[in-house]
Amino acid sequence: MNTYDHFGVDFGSKLAGTTSICIQEKDGSLLFSTSIKNENADLWLEKQIIEFQPSAIFIDAPLSLPGAYFHKNADYFYRLADRQLKAMSPMFLGGLTARAIKLKSEVSVPMYETYPAGLVRELHLSSIYSKKDKSPAEFLNELQLRMALPAIRTEPISWHEMDALLAWISGQRYAEGKSLQYGTPEEGLIFI
Repeated sequence: MNTYDHFGVDFGSKLAGTTSICIQEKDGSLLFSTSIKNENADLWLEKQIIEFQPSAIFIDAPLSLPGAYFHKNADYFYRLADRQLKAMSPMFLGGLTARAIKLKSEVSVPMYETYPAGLVRELHLSSIYSKKDKSPAEFLNELQLRMALPAIRTEPISWHEMDALLAWISGQRYAEGKSLQYGTPEEGLIFI
């Protein structure tokens, strides 16, 4: 087994076939993979982690709960990072949040929370990040014009794979010391 660079993960519903990963292979190219509909995405992701042994995982899913649950503040709905990034509440995401926190506790790979929509805003790409008006391929083409990306081995076929790419980019920014962090260590950080 080979150790790969970090994973970018768009964490979806357990059986929807929407959990996607983006990894950089040894030859430097990016590869996408997505779970299969009606199969357990959590088990699929754990198998991908075992097979590829990434150095870290950057996941688009809440990895902590609001501080009120630990007597750190009075907000039961949002963490500071959620408010700063205008992200959804981990409580609204409910089961997805619980599954992500559980996964983090079960794997030996460092996991970091990221938020692709926040990265899109930070990079001033909101005008081209239109899931209703553009295909993932159109967004990728425009993204490649605006930033240097490794070669793409398999074109992203869904917005879930595109969000996995954005999570991977957040991981790359982190590795290069260029990422921004939101929130507090006590309550939970989001890296973009």
